Amino acid sequence: MEKLEKSHGESHNVSIQWRSYELRPHDAPPISAEYRAKIEANRPRVYEIARTQYGLEMNPGPFGFNSRPAQIGAKYAEAQGKGPAYHAAILNGYWQEAKAIGEIDVLVEIAASVGLDAEEFRTALTDEAYTEAVLADQQQAFQNGISGVPAMVFVDKYLVSGAQPYEVLSDTVEKIAEEEGEPQN
Repeated sequence: MEKLEKSHGESHNVSIQWRSYELRPHDAPPISAEYRAKIEANRPRVYEIARTQYGLEMNPGPFGFNSRPAQIGAKYAEAQGKGPAYHAAILNGYWQEAKAIGEIDVLVEIAASVGLDAEEFRTALTDEAYTEAVLADQQQAFQNGISGVPAMVFVDKYLVSGAQPYEVLSDTVEKIAEEEGEPQN
């Protein structure tokens, strides 16, 4: 997505706007042992795809954590003008550095690493306004039929689901530009 924003940002007005989505809401029942085993059995294939198609080495943090505090933190970071840096640090922290981003102290450390005040960040994690913003994002996803991540919505009407190669995203932007009658650069 970042590559798409760099390559098409100016010519096609592409920008990333993150939205909150909980794959497993914090109050969901536990995952069954059988389903967890299927997830674990599929991980090597997913990691191989990440390595070969995207050049990413996966080293994820703990499984099955409550992601809502990280999402609330994202809303705070965005309000402070640090959204992109926070999102990058959270993603890298979890997927490459195996950080336990469900733990408040880990989130505070990550927030501080991108220039956010640690104590203000910690306080923001209990601020109802940021929680409401997360819940509004989730409601919007539900209303738009989004049921997984990643999900990218272009011009509020074109949904691209799943981890897609850059070429798919670039082609989507080009097709939308043609349909919308945008000039091509």
